[in-house]
Amino acid sequence: MSRIGKSPIVIPAGVTVEVKDGIITVKGKKGQLTQEFSDVTVTVEGDQALVERSSDHKDQRAKHGLYRSLISNMIVGVSEGFTKELELVGVGYRASNQGQKLDLALGYSHNIVLEVAPEVVVETVSEKGKNPIVKLTSFDKQLLGQVAAKIRGFRKPEPYKGKGVKFVGEVLRRKAGKSA
Repeated sequence: MSRIGKSPIVIPAGVTVEVKDGIITVKGKKGQLTQEFSDVTVTVEGDQALVERSSDHKDQRAKHGLYRSLISNMIVGVSEGFTKELELVGVGYRASNQGQKLDLALGYSHNIVLEVAPEVVVETVSEKGKNPIVKLTSFDKQLLGQVAAKIRGFRKPEPYKGKGVKFVGEVLRRKAGKSA
């Protein structure tokens, strides 16, 4: 019994949802997203979308909640959007951007230049006395998470001093150093 899959998805004003041949298309003010689905049926009734399954087979039970969450994230994305913030902790760690090019100085012998997808808006904030912050904004939650994970993967936070690229608000598990 999927508790997530059974709840209806509320469609806000300004968002259109179309279901056709196993593909759902969601359009809103921020953009347009499409998603293929199988083993479930999606129906749109007024300002609600329902995800239903035909049987209690293991595959259908697994996909019921999955597709409900994916469709819900698509609707929230095209109406409100998603934001992730990454913090660069370390002496000399810097971030700057020119349009969609993100330039990161993370303690290596060279700077890392990353060309970010056009759907993701990049913004860097550098204040004196504070760690640099990279703000990523997009209507596609999956792509946003993928870009944020790639940036974090360049220098993951280490457990002794906490240096590296971490999400804002992320709690790191710290270890004690050498004992004398």
